[in-house]
Amino acid sequence: MRGYDALLLVSFGGPEGPDEVMPFLERVTHGRGVPRDRLEAVSHHYQALGGVSPINAQNRALLAALRPALDRRGIDLPLAWGNRNSPPFIADTLRELHAAGARRVLAITTAAYASYSGCRQYREDLATAIAETGLRDLEVDKVRLYFDHPGFVEPFVDGVARSLGGLAASGVQFEAVRILCTTHSIPLAMAEASGPPGTVRTGRGGAYVAQHTAVIGALLDGLRARGLATPPVQLVYQSRSGAPHVPWLEPDINDALRDARADGAEAVIVVPIGFVSDHVEVVWDLDHEAVETAQELGLLLHRVPTPGTHPAFVEALVGLIEERVRDVPLALRPAGPAGAWPDRCPRDCCANPRAARPAVAGSDEPAARMSATA
Repeated sequence: MRGYDALLLVSFGGPEGPDEVMPFLERVTHGRGVPRDRLEAVSHHYQALGGVSPINAQNRALLAALRPALDRRGIDLPLAWGNRNSPPFIADTLRELHAAGARRVLAITTAAYASYSGCRQYREDLATAIAETGLRDLEVDKVRLYFDHPGFVEPFVDGVARSLGGLAASGVQFEAVRILCTTHSIPLAMAEASGPPGTVRTGRGGAYVAQHTAVIGALLDGLRARGLATPPVQLVYQSRSGAPHVPWLEPDINDALRDARADGAEAVIVVPIGFVSDHVEVVWDLDHEAVETAQELGLLLHRVPTPGTHPAFVEALVGLIEERVRDVPLALRPAGPAGAWPDRCPRDCCANPRAARPAVAGSDEPAARMSATA
């Protein structure tokens, strides 16, 4: 298996009870100067859902789906799970893997796109965990970004196709339908710094916006391949949490809903292309706030599911693992029209907006050798 001893699913984490909500939010925002009243406001979103984030249960379901899919391909490596902000913490899981004999681990994150918070920060988390545990003989590699993998896009194609069919059956005219593809808003400066510096693949908004735009293109291609006409599509954003004076990516989905209604839309299909699973921000921001906005406007709103444990997505993740353990050439790997994203993040990719920190799995060094600039 090309030297790997174990596989590690790395995710954001979330509270699993009311008493865990504030400690969780404090970990998420540690060192960022977020006011207490802002944390309390966000905590209400979790408390409205019983104090439990769906993300951990969804990761358990994903692990359960991955195991048989790995077995079918003859990949018998142990499969573990570690979170950034809640148990099981990354450092604890690495200790367990090391105690069981692992010295080279391949990580898969539950984030598909390039950005500091979506990619590099996980690489930093892994490096920090290695340093904190003192496991200097443990190396952690990481699969490539998978926003452009057909198996990530296919669940969205399925969902939009179902919504288009449902709207047509209910008598909504095609001309009155709009598609809003939504992702997590991030500070404009973070977006501009996403991806390798100077790459020809990016424009304003950096790799983050370019990659989402590419996914929208793949989504439309998938719909047309099924013989479906495609309504107007727009990339929109949600879950902004920064200070009002700091520019973030726009438009917000609620503003986009208002604009769509003013433009004559009667129904909107919301496609959460920025997310892997239906965690709190998806459920609250889309299924509560966006739904309320749509109801106020008299709009029908169909929300497409995230990939979750869709068979195509599970097979995509297993394929990404197989690429690395069996050393499949990059040119042979499934990807969008621009080709597969590089195996390892290039130097200075998705720069830390505060200060350079050690990060694993950069292209400058062997897998997982820590470097403050990788």
